[in-house]
Amino acid sequence: MTIDITLLGTGSPIPSPDRAGPATLISAEGEHYLVDAGRGVLMRMAAAGVGAPQLSAVLLTHLHSDHITDLNDVITTRWVMTFEPTPLTIVGPVGTQHVVDHLLASLAPDIAYRTAHHGDLNHEPPVHVIEVESGRVELGGSVAIIAGATDHKPVEPSVGFRFESGGNSVVVAGDTIPCESLDALCAGADALVHTVIRKDIIANVPLQRMLDTLDYHSSPAEAGATANRAGMTTLVLTHYVPAIAPGGEQEWVDLAATEFTGKIEVGNDLHRISIGGF
Repeated sequence: MTIDITLLGTGSPIPSPDRAGPATLISAEGEHYLVDAGRGVLMRMAAAGVGAPQLSAVLLTHLHSDHITDLNDVITTRWVMTFEPTPLTIVGPVGTQHVVDHLLASLAPDIAYRTAHHGDLNHEPPVHVIEVESGRVELGGSVAIIAGATDHKPVEPSVGFRFESGGNSVVVAGDTIPCESLDALCAGADALVHTVIRKDIIANVPLQRMLDTLDYHSSPAEAGATANRAGMTTLVLTHYVPAIAPGGEQEWVDLAATEFTGKIEVGNDLHRISIGGF
């Protein structure tokens, strides 16, 4: 039995023709958990063979726009592609309910059009929001999920999620700098999915808005150090800033390897990694 990680979107706020926005799919025991919902997420899910109706839950690491750009699309598509009320559970940090309420308000004209036109669509999108800080997230599935605080200040709060199944465990960290609470969430887990930026490159960009990103993201080496402290076997890098140059993947691996001697995965959208099994 494995936990499968699919990098649905490995891009950043800067639009890319090749990389969708931040999103990761965690699959185990027939359950599918979408972590973040960046641009193009449903297209990437379709390529991975998973549709919105199959999602067990959506989990948001934080409320930065690039991580929730297509959450409205997930809500609407789940609603119109199921034929009886099928609540979508959205888990996220405090403030998630406020964001979802406003998304639903923005969708009100569309909801009215569809319910007026389709006689069998006689209910509004059923959405259930759970706001978390830390601790076990009770979703009723077979996969155990634990939330933990991360540090992406001034984006606050932000959280990461640990998935446990069949003796295997995977942490999806989201955007964060190294911190004790992330170390606690990662301790003893098998794999870490971590967003990263190349601070060595960004530091030389003469734009303050880019320089501002340095103090609330991790570099590949910092992500490697987090995985190393936890005793993990696998580190998966994603959310590449700047975009990886053609053929430049090994540079990112080498930087992470200065702090982590385990397996390091750097991939394009739809790259899949299985944790556990034989």
